[in-house]
Amino acid sequence: MIPIQLTVFFMIVYVLESLTIILQSGLLVAVLGREWVQVKRLSAVDMILTSLGICHFCLQWASMLNNFYSYFNPNYVFWYLSIAWDFLNTLSFWLTSLLAVVYCVKISSFTHPIFLWLRWRILRLVPRLLLGSLLLSCVTLICSAVRNHIKIKMISMEHFPRNNTMIERLKMLLQKFTLSQPTVVMIIPFLLFLASTILLMASLSQHLGQMQHHKAGHSNSSMKAHSTALRSLAIFLIFFTSYFLTIVISFVSILYDKSSWYWVWEAVIYAIVSVQSTLLMLSSPMLKKVLKLRCWVLETA
Repeated sequence: MIPIQLTVFFMIVYVLESLTIILQSGLLVAVLGREWVQVKRLSAVDMILTSLGICHFCLQWASMLNNFYSYFNPNYVFWYLSIAWDFLNTLSFWLTSLLAVVYCVKISSFTHPIFLWLRWRILRLVPRLLLGSLLLSCVTLICSAVRNHIKIKMISMEHFPRNNTMIERLKMLLQKFTLSQPTVVMIIPFLLFLASTILLMASLSQHLGQMQHHKAGHSNSSMKAHSTALRSLAIFLIFFTSYFLTIVISFVSILYDKSSWYWVWEAVIYAIVSVQSTLLMLSSPMLKKVLKLRCWVLETA
């Protein structure tokens, strides 16, 4: 049990982190969305970044509302907020893995026919892959609805002493279901993300061995592209790992007690998410170009 002052402190930190993520995501969507409307075309990476920005914007609002409502009303299940958070969280995982795949296809130097075909077709495939990510995330809606139904059933039966055996059974079912659902849903995008990261690292190693056979300028630019992509994927990997850590810690009752360490863990997790959101902004050449132009206009005004 931590002092109430620390709980309030970490609660404020969480709110500030959430507002930062919302502002960053809103800026990303506004800039890239405006460019999409004006030019009628975006690169494959910017399409995914725009979708991720929208997803993170909505996800963070759902997270704030769900966390505060469930913290101050522990005996009431806000099923619509919980379902929305599960859906958006799963969608963000699929979009992040898709971004990793696109980075791998566009930047890697492999000459295998599959890579060459994907590199040529990736711009046309991205809208379909975004739709596929959305449809796959809809599976979470069913799982989340079942989990919330079990929670509501448990709360309604707690007022009847004779139902202790049934309540214990429901608690066991809820624990198994809550642990297995995210693991099954997230393992596929996590493996895609991990495979893309490993392939990019292999491509970078291969490129290092071939640097002596290329011109310095070309090698430096290619190395810079590889380094930027790997740095981005490394932060995304931290985000993925942190989510799995929350699943483990959520079943350690002492750490997940909503009266003690709950807000500490939330502040840590969303600090990582905030870093990821910042990295998303910096990974868009279009956004960096617009921000540099705006800064130059303000300096000359």
